[in-house]
Amino acid sequence: MVFIKEESEDVKIEETFTVKQEDLQEQTDRIEENEGRKEEEHHVKIEKKTHLQTDGILKRRDKNRFTCTQCGKSFGRKGYLKIHMMIHTGEKPFTCTQCGKSFNRSSSLNKHIKIHTGEKPFTCTQCGKSFNQSSSLNNHIKIHTGEKPFTCTQCGKSFNQSSSLNNHMKIHTGEKPFTCTQCGKSFNQSSYLNLHMRIHTGEKPFTCTQCGRSFNRSSSINKHMKIHTGEKPFTCTQCLKSFNRSSHLNNHMKIHTGEKPFTCTQCGKSFSQSTYLNKHMRIHTGEKPFTCTQCEKSFNQSSSLNKHMKIHTGEKPFTCTQCGRSFNQSSHLNSHMNIHTGEKPFTCTQCGKSFNQSSSLNKHIKIHTGEKPFTCTQCGKSFNQSSSLNNHMKIHTGEKPFTCTQCGKSFNQSSYLNLHMRIHTGEKPFTCTQCGRSFNRSSSLNKHMKIHTGEKLFTCTQCGKSFSQSTYLNKHMRIHTGEKPFTCTQCGKSFNQSSSLNKHIKIHTGEKPFTWTLCGKSFSQSSSLNLHIMSHTGEKLFMSNHLV
Repeated sequence: MVFIKEESEDVKIEETFTVKQEDLQEQTDRIEENEGRKEEEHHVKIEKKTHLQTDGILKRRDKNRFTCTQCGKSFGRKGYLKIHMMIHTGEKPFTCTQCGKSFNRSSSLNKHIKIHTGEKPFTCTQCGKSFNQSSSLNNHIKIHTGEKPFTCTQCGKSFNQSSSLNNHMKIHTGEKPFTCTQCGKSFNQSSYLNLHMRIHTGEKPFTCTQCGRSFNRSSSINKHMKIHTGEKPFTCTQCLKSFNRSSHLNNHMKIHTGEKPFTCTQCGKSFSQSTYLNKHMRIHTGEKPFTCTQCEKSFNQSSSLNKHMKIHTGEKPFTCTQCGRSFNQSSHLNSHMNIHTGEKPFTCTQCGKSFNQSSSLNKHIKIHTGEKPFTCTQCGKSFNQSSSLNNHMKIHTGEKPFTCTQCGKSFNQSSYLNLHMRIHTGEKPFTCTQCGRSFNRSSSLNKHMKIHTGEKLFTCTQCGKSFSQSTYLNKHMRIHTGEKPFTCTQCGKSFNQSSSLNKHIKIHTGEKPFTWTLCGKSFSQSSSLNLHIMSHTGEKLFMSNHLV
């Protein structure tokens, strides 16, 4: 019975293997083997036919087994041993003419070729899905039948493929026999090693026929294709939102369940996804693995680097359909659109103030909580935003990386450069709905709106006087405190406002920038010019009486 089993296995291997006709040595081996068989048959005829013939065959098989000297495995034919030896030697004589990938078996090459041709001749009768290998179809069929005949003896988990069970067993044993020769990383499956090797080789054999983008995994191209087809087969049962990946649905479900299983060991903050935790950990470690090749600035997220690169390239692919303004990030365009619509969907539960961006609301919330988690290592000053700390650090470093191409003036923040550019372009995108006046800053519009509303939120605790802006209150408080922080370098005189110092400086410089075009007389202050104009128009007496 043992002999018959071995023979059936040999026949099965023979059916799947095609020997190259030009391999003369192998043909010679076969001829010698046939001659050996004929010689044995001649000797067997001398013995009794039944018993001794069987005994002779068993002796021949023991005598003619071909054993691998590397691992001890035996084969019934020399050709099969030669195929096996390629595993040890690494020989891969069968090469794909499309991508140059090599294989140690012609059957493996034939399977691989179907990736390039797209041929999938094996179709499931249950769902119509097609496969390029019959074995893949057989495995797929078990999904419909629910058959899982292979069970783990350690934990009882069942699988529909023996290979899946074998791979699973390595979890229990910890075995990782497949090691990358490039970096030494080990894997428990050869397929994982093959996928990993594409990182080193840069191989991307799977190309999208729609847009030409290439991928190193078939699963990646399958996910990508759903972008073109618009297919979203995974639907949330709670809100009916659909997704093109099951992983995206799983992540989405955590919004409904509130599940945050990934917790930071440093600060206790929890996250719904491990990737979010990994990104968060870089705040504690200070790791910034993504570096700009242009200016060598580093970032802790690849997305931050991609956004930064657009500063160097000047790329602004996101354009507003209302005013034609372009942005380098889609989120910036979305925020900008709220200016046109007036939409402010994010409302503070503490004071009822609304914002057009969630990030603006989050920043505002810290005013109520007083939270300032970002501290300067140079001077100890704390901030409620990481961006504020980054901007502050430039005071210590003196860094001003953002330069105006029109006049050469430099700034330490890109937002300051953007505001400055409006001086050159004359752009005033913020318009008052009450009077139609336009402004180049949203803060200027907000201040202006208080003229129409009469809103004065900022009240002096000393005298009860109210102001529409916090800066006005701060200036007013100097009357009570006597603070005069602005000092003239020429004469040492101090002032409580920078504007007062600027006016005073003109006494020393003799500068008179305000000129009346009718008489040519010049003044150092606009208020002096206004009074002079009234003398020409006849409004002087009214103004004098009014002042008196």
